[in-house]
Amino acid sequence: MQLNFKEIFTAFMVLFAVIDIIGNIPIIIDLRKKVGHIQSEKASIIAGIIMIVFLFLGKSLLSLIGIDVNSFAVAGAFVLFFIALEMILGVTLYKDNNDSGVTASIFPLAFPLIAGPGSLTTLLSLRAEFRLENIIVAVIINVILIYAVLKTSVKIEHIIGKNGINIIRKVFGVILLAIAVKLFAANIKVLF
Repeated sequence: MQLNFKEIFTAFMVLFAVIDIIGNIPIIIDLRKKVGHIQSEKASIIAGIIMIVFLFLGKSLLSLIGIDVNSFAVAGAFVLFFIALEMILGVTLYKDNNDSGVTASIFPLAFPLIAGPGSLTTLLSLRAEFRLENIIVAVIINVILIYAVLKTSVKIEHIIGKNGINIIRKVFGVILLAIAVKLFAANIKVLF
């Protein structure tokens, strides 16, 4: 096992930017308000497991069911697009009457918000460039950081305040919308 700190740091930073857990704070706070309690440990661990499993089996799994990475990314772009619309317009598009902290910890928090199409396709790209063990360490560091943000989101809300959260929510909604459009545009070209 050869750990390369430069590779770990680069992979960490790329994943951190794509996952954008800081930018997702408004969504996390909104989810907490809708469902009450979110299991931070469960969401972090499930997101980490999804990312590591996808790192090993992602390309094979997608090709096994006849989906290429680009189609997967386009589908993910639609999910991100609708989450962004919810943030910007203040409407609820996804509604499940059986919402609970347990289900919200898994969907939409662990997947697709944290371990979503952007981070999963990024993992496949990183695998082509970096050693596997360095990517795994980068994923683990990101999961620890995600857990810390999920655990402290209530404190962050108190510090920033309700107006601050609303402003951040709208700004990051627009950013998420731009990421969705970019992900869609970059991958739709390859499909056609």
